[in-house]
Amino acid sequence: MLRNKEIKTFLVVMGSISMAMAAAAYFFPVPAAVMILITSLFLTGCSLLFSRRRYREIEMLSRYLRRISSSDYTFDVRDNQEGELSILKNDIYKVTSMLAEQSLLLQEEKNKLAVAMADISHQLKTPLTSMMLMAELLSDEKMTETKRKQFTRSIRVQLERIEWLVSSLLKLSKIDAGTVHFKKDRVAVKDLVQKALQPVLIPMDIKEQTVAIKGEDTASFTGDLNWTAEALTNILKNCVEHAPQGGTLSIAFSENPLFTEIVVADNGKGIPKEDIPYIFNRFYKGKGASEESVGIGLAIANSIITSQNGDIAVSSEKGKGTRFHIKFYKQII
Repeated sequence: MLRNKEIKTFLVVMGSISMAMAAAAYFFPVPAAVMILITSLFLTGCSLLFSRRRYREIEMLSRYLRRISSSDYTFDVRDNQEGELSILKNDIYKVTSMLAEQSLLLQEEKNKLAVAMADISHQLKTPLTSMMLMAELLSDEKMTETKRKQFTRSIRVQLERIEWLVSSLLKLSKIDAGTVHFKKDRVAVKDLVQKALQPVLIPMDIKEQTVAIKGEDTASFTGDLNWTAEALTNILKNCVEHAPQGGTLSIAFSENPLFTEIVVADNGKGIPKEDIPYIFNRFYKGKGASEESVGIGLAIANSIITSQNGDIAVSSEKGKGTRFHIKFYKQII
């Protein structure tokens, strides 16, 4: 405590006052001088004891802060007594609790990143290994032209798959980082549906599938047409993939004072109950997923929709198909 400048100054001032009062007591009777001296010493002692107690509290807070800087958030410094120091302790504890929560969230994010990196590595490893093998085979001079064309075509398909995967991951990363600025335009749902259908018309034609569209021409919501079309296209691709040859897709939409709803359904074999809670997780592949599926399309759709004040849910019944329910709310809920 004595190493503190303010304590030294305090002692000098108190000592000077005591000496001055003792000198002044020379002109008074001896008992009065003794009384003044004793009182000065008593007051000085009380002040020192009080200051010592406060500095002990401050030293404890200093040790506590050093522990926090070492990422030790277990110590509880709260004090239910009255006074400025108690208020300071409680405020520091609140900040510590916030730091502990942020540290936990950061660790969770690191774990998610590690899992994501492992998934990405796994997704890239298969096509890269396949291309390396085919590239090595292409160096064989005895290979027929037909086989060479077949391998070249396979390499091109794998490269396109990698390009799509990297592009999708970049989109997800931008959405997660909050760097995507979604427009807030009035989007007509009928225009959105037509735009989202364009990329899946050829796969539907190959599988001889049909689509039924039903909805109010005036139905609309506030959002970004291009990004929402991307989300809806990914949902439609999932339906096309799981609908049978000659199957049917349906798109229904409506608007009410609370939200605008879009329902996309197929008549496929449905999603197993155990897969439903996880189908919007990135890189998750259900039991009915094809070998070409990466498990990222629905994750992108979910991120885009939820980032625009909406939500998406799925219901499915075995042998009767799957329904995706998309809602864009009028107000933030």
